[in-house]
Formats: sequence, C-alpha cells, structure tokens
Amino acid sequence: MRSAVMLAQRYDISPLIIGMTVVAVGTSAPELVVSVGAALEGVPGLAVGNVVGSNIANVLLILGIAALIMPIQIGEATLRRDGAMLVSGTLFFIALGLHGDLDTMAGILLLISFFVFLGMSYWRDTHAGPDANAQTGDVIKEFEGWPKSTLGSFFAVIAGPLGLFIGAELLIDGGVSIARTWGVSEEVIGLTLFAFGTSVPELAATIAAARRGHADVGLGNVAGSNLFNILGVAGATALVAPLPMSKQIITFDVWVMLGATLILVPILAAGCRISRLTGGGMLAAYLVYIWIQIHGVDELIG
Repeated sequence: MRSAVMLAQRYDISPLIIGMTVVAVGTSAPELVVSVGAALEGVPGLAVGNVVGSNIANVLLILGIAALIMPIQIGEATLRRDGAMLVSGTLFFIALGLHGDLDTMAGILLLISFFVFLGMSYWRDTHAGPDANAQTGDVIKEFEGWPKSTLGSFFAVIAGPLGLFIGAELLIDGGVSIARTWGVSEEVIGLTLFAFGTSVPELAATIAAARRGHADVGLGNVAGSNLFNILGVAGATALVAPLPMSKQIITFDVWVMLGATLILVPILAAGCRISRLTGGGMLAAYLVYIWIQIHGVDELIG
C-alpha cells in the first residue's frame, strides 16, 4: 500500500485518484483474494462467510477498538452520501441473497452498482471544496513512508501481492482443514476465522491512525471497505462460482451485518461521536457474536 501510494505520487497522479483506487481497493485486497480463491477451490461457503463476517468485524471490532484508543468524531454530514450508499448496497446484497444463491447475474448487478458508486464518488469529490480534498490528503498520509526509492517501491508492489496470495492459500487450506476436522460449516469458518484474518491489516492501520489522532480516517476506510466488500468482492466472487446463501447466513448473519451498518448511519450522516463507552459496547457486541457462532446459531434459529 505504501509503495503504491509513493509511486502514484511520484508520477503526479492526483490524491483523489489515489484515494479512490490504491487506498480503497488496496485495503480490501485480502477479502478479495481470499474470497475469489475460496470460490476457485470449490469452497464458496467460506467466501460468502468472509464477506459478511468482514463487514461485521470492520464495524464492531475495528471501530470499537479505535474508539477505545481515541473517540471518533467527524464533521457534520461529511460522509452522508457514503452512508446512504452503504445502507443501500447492504440492502441490495440482502435482497439478492433472499432471492437465492448469488449467481453470475447477481455478481454482474453487484459489480455494476460498485462502479456506479465509484463514478458518483469521483464526480462528488471533483466538485468538492477544499475541506473534502484535505480529508483525502489525510487518508493518503496514513499510507506514506517506507520505501523512499522508486526501485524499492516497485519491488514492494510485486512482493506484497505475492505474499498476499501465498497467505490466502494457507488461510484457505487451514480453514478447510479446521472445518472438516471439527465438523464446523464453511460459512462459520468464513464468518469468524477468515473475517478476522482478512481484517487484521485494516485493524492495524486503523489503530495506527487513531494513535496519531486521525481516528476519523479509520471510519472513512471502514465505510469504503464495507461497500467494496458487499459490491466488489461479492460481485467478483459470484462471477467465479455461485455463492450459497445458507439458512444461517440468511436468517441471522446478514441481519447482524445490517444492524452493524445501521450503527454507522447517525455517525456518517450527522457527525455523531463514537465515545470510548460506545466503542467498548461495540467490541462487547462483537465478542457476543463470536460466542454465538462458537456455540451454534442453529439453537437460536432452529
């Protein structure tokens, strides 16, 4: 991520384009690689669990920890449109899931929605005032640093994705092995182990931003990442293989994801503050969610 940002700046690519492409897509690269890889290896249940579980973890776990470090406050209505798009995208994803498994047509519709969002974001930011452009600059600064040389950046841009692919392969193999050994469903492994694993880089970046007094940057990253997950990652994965929407996913987990998304609405739309107390509550809610997964959702929905 740092190398890609440095190269983009060196070749005079605008901060707006960097923020919309390198940062937005890069922070969700683990979810994309793991989900597509799981679908290609014939375990699509892991993929859909990863998408839903990552969105839940991004809000309850990542923002909860960030708020414990430093309360999160953004300017009023700063991300109002992003909040509306996130809720609309989540409802669209759920509607497609209620209709049945996410097939090729569903994948195409999700990807079209994602590119529409990118187009709207580009138009909005190109017509935004200096405050919005300054915010984009703050996001990019979080990814500045090593390496300084062009050659080192090119090396890191190649080595980083290679390590990501290798790590994804190990994660998928390990998840399948655990599911078969313990008799746990693919979806549960995706909702818990995979979701946490693919969210760790974002967790580290958000904690680092919060410690530097930029906790609001983490909030913007979470909103963008969640939208990319349900539209971009799910859409691309559905083109590879149909994503099964199991009974547990449809009757429980997608509604937890929607509830977590709705938590962000007053924060994004009106600039409400995430206090340390609220952050602690969000983290506690995530631990309860994991506890339910471990002990079995079937007892709740059966």
